[in-house]
Order: sequence, then structure tokens, then C-alpha cells
Amino acid sequence: MNETKILDVVPNPEFQADIDAVNRIGAVPSILDVVCRTTGMGFAAVARVTEDRWVVCQVLDSINFGIKPGGELEVRTTLCDEIRDSRVPIVIDEVAIDPLYQGHHTPAKYGFQSYLSMPIILPGGKFFGTLCAIDPRPMKLKNPGTIGMFKLFAELIAFHLDANERLASTQAELVDERKIAEFREQFIAVLGHDLRNPVASIDAGTRLLQRTPLNEQAEKIVSLIRGSVVRMSGLIDNVLDLARARLGSGLTLASNADQPLKPVLVQVIDELVSVGLGQSIEANLDFEDPVKCDRERVGQLLSNLLGNAITHGAPKGTIYVNAGIANSAFELSVTNSGDPILPETLDQLFMPFFRGQSRPSQQGLGLGLYIASEIARAHGGTLVAASTAEKTRFTFRMPLKS
Repeated sequence: MNETKILDVVPNPEFQADIDAVNRIGAVPSILDVVCRTTGMGFAAVARVTEDRWVVCQVLDSINFGIKPGGELEVRTTLCDEIRDSRVPIVIDEVAIDPLYQGHHTPAKYGFQSYLSMPIILPGGKFFGTLCAIDPRPMKLKNPGTIGMFKLFAELIAFHLDANERLASTQAELVDERKIAEFREQFIAVLGHDLRNPVASIDAGTRLLQRTPLNEQAEKIVSLIRGSVVRMSGLIDNVLDLARARLGSGLTLASNADQPLKPVLVQVIDELVSVGLGQSIEANLDFEDPVKCDRERVGQLLSNLLGNAITHGAPKGTIYVNAGIANSAFELSVTNSGDPILPETLDQLFMPFFRGQSRPSQQGLGLGLYIASEIARAHGGTLVAASTAEKTRFTFRMPLKS
């Protein structure tokens, strides 16, 4: 054979990854061995072929062609360049008498007489390269058995390349999932402990100050701090629940029918009234305890609905809280006056991070209604909104359970 000019090029990371991918296919050495034994040819290889590169990934060479894995030929000097464009195999029994290739520059350059190259096309349709074989002697290659064998082997290599790529992608996703799980645990820990504890300390301090004689200015300052503490506590609860709902296994309930619900609702209302946020709250809690539910969660639902009414309702208006039992279901509603909710907005109210028009200083994170709806859903109930020019009402309805 003629002297082969092998380019002294170090494959870039993309080609090294392709070489490694082919080398991970355990069947490739056997494929190359079968190709050579069956056809009698002395050289067989799997090559990565692009528009401007021809790099051998794995090779069997008994004719001293002189190229090893990672070695490269100038792509324009190869017939594989034509195959990349046409995606049609090239089969030559004897170059000297072949009507298409007897005067072609490639056989003349590399000194082969017989040649067979089959395109390797990945399942998604991407051209990877070729399974090729050459020999300085003429060989009988133009028969269905030999061509079919090459085609089958090329498809087998393509299948394994695709399968290995998908496996690597899946493994990467698993690593990402583990990282997300670790982040989730850290995130929940920070919310549940590192942020909640300082807020609780501030809350305790302001409660103590409120039981101490203060002048008018000091009372206003303490009230402002208490209002901020209430909002901060609500934000922490909502973000923590978002983390559980989206990153964990969802909201959990501790339902029981042993403790009354009404005192929890009264405490939530009194808490918001005590911080003096501008509106008055009138409550009508007309039901008999106990109600089987997660009392703390229902209290959180009411707190979020009241927070929404305070933010979006008329600044000096009255907010009405009604609770009762009707048609074997517990109903809790919060009603406020103010600007009506636009019809196109109603469907988005319970989406996380959605915020309607509100006063700039009271926008929040847009999680309150989402968490309230998740609490309702966890109880097997519903949370719906209705709005007119006169009033806006949110109603939680939960079927009673024995």
C-alpha cells in the first residue's frame, strides 16, 4: 500500500468523547474481527466523520495501514466524506476496473483495491460516521450477504451509541436528582429552623413589650414590629410549604377530631387584629366542634385568606369571616370589599408566585392563595373565589368525615 499521511492532530474533547463512546461498546472488536475474517480484508475501522474531520475510533489493522484510535486522515481525501453527504454505502470490488472509482484520487492516494464503507446513522437520524474496510487486493464484496452484514453491524453500533448516550444522560439526571434532594433538605432545614427561630424570638420579645407600659410612640413601633413578625412568619410558612409541595412529597396533614377548631380560628383573627393593619374583622363562627381536620393547617388557610383580603381589600373596609356546616360539609369563607378581581385573573389566583394588583408595600411573594388551595386539596376539599363590584369572597369547602 502507498504511504498513509496521518495528521498529527490531538482530538478535541468532542472527538475524544466519541472515541470513548465507541470503545465502551464491547462488541466492536468482535465486529471488526468478523468483518475482516468474512471478507478477507486486512483493515477495518469505525470512524467518526464530520464536515471537516475524519477520526478513527477503533481499528483492526493487519496490513500496516498505520493508523490507530485517535489518528486522523484529511477528510477530503476519504470516500467517507462522500458517504456523509449521500448517506449511501460505497462498495468496490476492484478499483482498477470499477467504472466510478478507477480514476478516483482516494484509492490512488491510499493504495487500496477493495473498499466497503457503511454509514452509521443514529436512531434520531444524526450521521455519526462509518464502518469501513479496505485492502490492497481485490475482494468480492458486491453481494447481499456482505452488504447486509455491514448494514447490520452499522445499525448495531448506532444502537449501542444511542443507548449509551441515553444511559449517561439518565445517570446525570440521577446525580442532579440527588443534588436537588440534598438542596431540598438544606432548604427546608433553613426555613424550618434557622429562620423560624429568630422570628419566634422577636415575636416573644414584642409580646413582652406589649405587656409593659409604653408611651404612644413606643407602642406604634412595637405594633409595626409585631405586624412585620406576623408577615415574616406567614412568608416562612408559605415558602416552607412550597418547598414541601414542589420538592418533597406534598403537604402533610395531622387530622384529628379530639381538639376544637374554633379556638384556632379565633386566635388567627385576633393575631391579625392585634397588629392593627387598618381593616376591621367581623367573625361568625357558627358550627359545633369538633371538626375532623388538621386544625393548624386550616388556621394557616384562614390566615392566608385574611392576609390576601387585607392586602387587596378596601384599606378601611370590614372583612367578614364566616364558618358553618351545610350539606354535610364544613365551609369557611372570607369576604372583603374593594376593587373586583378581573375575570381573566380568577383562574390564575391559585398559581404559585402569582400576584394581582396590590399596594406596592404589600405585594408579598404570591404564595398565600396557592398554599391555601393546597391545604384545601389535601383535606379533600375545594377553595374557590368569586368577585363582584360589591365584594370578593373566598370559600373553603371540606366534606365532613367521621
